Amino acid sequence: MSKILYRFSVLSLALFPSALKAQEPVTSVIETKAPLSPKKIVIKYGVASYYAKKFNGRKTSTGAIFNSSKLTAACNVLPLGTWVKVTNLRNDKSVIVEINDHLHPKNKRLIDLSKSAAQKLGYVGRGITRVKVEVLGKMMRN
Repeated sequence: MSKILYRFSVLSLALFPSALKAQEPVTSVIETKAPLSPKKIVIKYGVASYYAKKFNGRKTSTGAIFNSSKLTAACNVLPLGTWVKVTNLRNDKSVIVEINDHLHPKNKRLIDLSKSAAQKLGYVGRGITRVKVEVLGKMMRN
C-alpha cells in the first residue's frame, strides 16, 4: 500500500508541476518488522522553504538562538526536538536536521529549513521544493 502511495505521489509531481504550490502535507505510516519489536516509520510529503536572513540571531521556540549555518528546521506538524531526514524529491539529495522552531500558524508549508540545510538539498536558487520528511526520533537531553 505504501509503495503505491509513494509511486502515486511521485507520479503526480511529474504530471502536475503545479502540485509544488504550498498545500497540506501528506502523511504515510510504514510498519517494519524488526526481530524484537515492530517499528513505525512516519513519512510526510510536502513543500519546503528556507529561513530568511532576518531570523539570524533570533530565539527559536526551543529558546536556542537561530543560526543559518546550523542544520535546523521549523515545522508545525512535528514536535520540537524531533530529528528528521529531509529528501529533495527533485534531485534525491538528503540532509538530517533537528526541529527547533515552529512556522507561522497560517503557513501551509511542511518544513522551513536553515539556509545551510537548503544548500545541501540544492534548492536555494528556487526558494522552495517538494520534499519527503522521514521522522528519525527525538534526542534525549541530559
